[in-house]
Amino acid sequence: MRIFAPMNTERSHFSGLLLAWYAQNGRDLPWRQTRDPYRVWVSEIILQQTRVAQGYDYFLRFVERFPTVEALAGATEDEVLRLWQGLGYYSRARNLHKAARQVVEMGGFPTEYEGIRSLKGVGDYTAAAIASLAFGLPYAVVDGNVYRVLSRYFGIDVPIDSTEGRKLFAAMARELLDARRPADYNQAIMDFGALQCTPKSPDCMACPLTDTCQARAEGRVEQWPVKQHVTRVRDRYFTYVYVRCEGYALLQRRGSGDIWQGLYQPPLWETGRPMTLRELQEQVGTYGTLQLLRSHVVHQLTHQRLHAQFYLLDCLRRLPLEGVWVAEREVGNGYAVPRLVEELLACL
Repeated sequence: MRIFAPMNTERSHFSGLLLAWYAQNGRDLPWRQTRDPYRVWVSEIILQQTRVAQGYDYFLRFVERFPTVEALAGATEDEVLRLWQGLGYYSRARNLHKAARQVVEMGGFPTEYEGIRSLKGVGDYTAAAIASLAFGLPYAVVDGNVYRVLSRYFGIDVPIDSTEGRKLFAAMARELLDARRPADYNQAIMDFGALQCTPKSPDCMACPLTDTCQARAEGRVEQWPVKQHVTRVRDRYFTYVYVRCEGYALLQRRGSGDIWQGLYQPPLWETGRPMTLRELQEQVGTYGTLQLLRSHVVHQLTHQRLHAQFYLLDCLRRLPLEGVWVAEREVGNGYAVPRLVEELLACL
């Protein structure tokens, strides 16, 4: 197991090459054109589990609708979730909304790391990003890109998902940070990991660090970073029924403790295997005839694989099920739904 103890010259070499690369190749992104902590914060929350290409337009729409932290704090949760629809990991949006109200109660955005870290949904990485990008404070970010770049360049085989690994890489990041230019350095290493030192098939031939990269020297680029745990994926079986009656559709709001908390969906039956038409008909009774719209739809989440089928039920009278009856024209507009449900609604 390798121990990381870089000399001052090694740190300067690594940081200097990264900053030079960033000056030539850094991405021109809207949240990099401001030091407004609110906009930096929104961008970091969006990008926690989202690629820049997808998050770009969401960021622009979000700050247009909520241009200030006060505007976000004054919104309803439904408004925030509706604007977030399609990004996934909706706890980010709920936490962002709650934290905005914290900031308003504080009388303004905190300007020190500890205050930023105290906000709902803000962890070490996000606090370091905001502190450095908005306030120029010397805090190093550590995310997937940073793990990858550091583990490959220095040849670190400590698992990044272990307690030891997290401590080691955090210490490495602090050691390597250019305290005179923390914002540029943090953005440089994140862009370098996203664009140059990519997870698969990195462009090592055009890499400015290739001559001193340990992974390149040992032919182990694809093997680093090391993880000790393999993600286990469980299968779930969903049967949705779009129930409509005289121009209205029934929607139910998902509760807490599961995926998509607070979002809306048509009535759902979850079973341990695909539900048969006969079994479903027994559930809805004689209120109408079921029509299969889509089946064998697979929706992949990080730790779950959802198998869905989608039925239509036209009723002459409303079913005695919990939920809200909504004018059909509002189903896809006024209520935030999961991406899977959005895909299924497109069948109508």
